[in-house]
Amino acid sequence: MTSHHPEHGVASAASSTTFAHTPQNHGHENESMHTDIEKAAPHADVDADAEKGAPTVNSQDSDCPDGGLKAWLVVLGVSSGVCATFGFVNAWGIFQAYYETYTLRTMSPSDIAWIGSVQYALVFMPGLAFGRLFDMGYLRLPVFLASVLLIVCTFLTAECKEFWQFLLCQGFGIGLASGTVFTAAAGVVPHWFDKKLGLAFACMAGGSSIGGTIFPIILKNLIEHQSFQWTLRITGFIILAFLVVLNLCIERRLPPKPKPGPFINLSLFTNATYTIYTLSLFVGFLGLYTCLTYLSISGVLAGVDRDLSFYLLSIANATSLLGRIGGGVLADRYGPFNVLIPGTLITAAMTYAWPFAITKGPLVTVSVLYGISSGIFVAIMASPLSRMGKLTDVGMRVGMSLTLMSFGALAGPPIAGAILDHTGSFENVGYYAGTALTLSVVLMTVARYRLLDGKFLGNA
Repeated sequence: MTSHHPEHGVASAASSTTFAHTPQNHGHENESMHTDIEKAAPHADVDADAEKGAPTVNSQDSDCPDGGLKAWLVVLGVSSGVCATFGFVNAWGIFQAYYETYTLRTMSPSDIAWIGSVQYALVFMPGLAFGRLFDMGYLRLPVFLASVLLIVCTFLTAECKEFWQFLLCQGFGIGLASGTVFTAAAGVVPHWFDKKLGLAFACMAGGSSIGGTIFPIILKNLIEHQSFQWTLRITGFIILAFLVVLNLCIERRLPPKPKPGPFINLSLFTNATYTIYTLSLFVGFLGLYTCLTYLSISGVLAGVDRDLSFYLLSIANATSLLGRIGGGVLADRYGPFNVLIPGTLITAAMTYAWPFAITKGPLVTVSVLYGISSGIFVAIMASPLSRMGKLTDVGMRVGMSLTLMSFGALAGPPIAGAILDHTGSFENVGYYAGTALTLSVVLMTVARYRLLDGKFLGNA
């Protein structure tokens, strides 16, 4: 994942013909998601080096356009799709605050949080399954069906009254549709770009940040002037516009893989470095989305201006773009672990500090710093996986890690909500989430130490 965006990690899951990271070439000349990779697999020297975690060089696709009108139209399409899916899911904090105050006010925050957690998890969880469909040559049909499901579930959410209805439509329906679009979009970009793949994925990641910025603002302002039902209907039409662009522009260039291979390979977990790092991602996601989920409602309960409180989520999502792009650029230069570890540590510090920010200035500061640092985390979290085994296994390796990681995203906010229910204190919620992120940093540090063969210094 040399562009170091979460979309790129799922791209690896979407196609087992992927790439490895080589610092000397700043990550660009070693990226390949093309079928030429099978040609390199028989060489024992390449596989032996990869098993040791050493950088390996991929074959290149000499026909890759690496730009041009059609290629950039594909980027426009996937950026629109990611904006309408991952960006919309990132607006969950607005719904959490609204449901706690109005529609589901008789339910506990932890129960309500399950809706958003299912959404977050399903963005990553279907990666292996739908990645396999992508390998088999399916693209437009799954994307079209997912687009229809997303629009239908958005309109149905407007009619929901009970918790189970919200969970089914907004949690499972929108989450599954978003995960399908997200996986397909991420998998198709490397068909069109090689040396400019990082730039292409940066544009795609920008769609997620833009969506996470505009949708909270749209929802907040519509709710003030319209009913909840019409708020969701209008939002549904806005999503529809983005999805039309996606379906018109998305297109694959390379043929399907003739032999996609097995869905999973549990023997990959015999690599201790890979297992430790996968565990670090799971633990990190137990705490990562807690701040985003409760940021707005905590500001309201602290007595901060309601308008500002609801805009905090947009501020965090907007500044995450800086972390996504900046983190990718720095990781190309210094190594993903060397950027990921301090970035995650800052995220942990901001999560600890968030409950104690009860006035305007501190809340905005926490939102900005949390947005930037968490953007680094989600942007480059899959990159180290490319160096933890055989080149030919990297797609499956990333897919398995992100699937397991999604269970952390599923459980994290409800656990935080349960702590809030029993203690009534956001401070304790911050302690839980911050500690989870800190433990993730410790595990990342151990994985980095092992990847460098027992050295503390090095490009990793």
